[in-house]
Amino acid sequence: MGRPSVPPERLLKAQLLIALYSVRSDRMFCEMLDYNILFRWFLGMNMEEASLDATTFTKNRDRLLEHRIAEKFFEAVVGYARQESLLSDEHFTVDSSLIEAWASMKSFRSPKIYRTQMTTRATLE
Repeated sequence: MGRPSVPPERLLKAQLLIALYSVRSDRMFCEMLDYNILFRWFLGMNMEEASLDATTFTKNRDRLLEHRIAEKFFEAVVGYARQESLLSDEHFTVDSSLIEAWASMKSFRSPKIYRTQMTTRATLE
């Protein structure tokens, strides 16, 4: 019989949650559904409903991307924002209050050191 599939609208909503709350993996997201009432409410799940299976979630998400459903959804959202005059070509603003860096401290280079390395490299070339 197999595991139940995940409805496409639930997958899209889940991907929004994953991006907005910086959830690091599908497995972690599916585990968070066991206790995060906000996530359950946003996905239209009641408290008794079983959480999503991580493997099924990943496979269904891959199908969603394969059929360009997420791209069409994004285009519709942008189209609606353009229709309501919510977009501007004058400037670009990002609310970075929920954006977290996934870079390690080992890969961090200060701007001063980076400029010095680039200047040295340009001189050698």
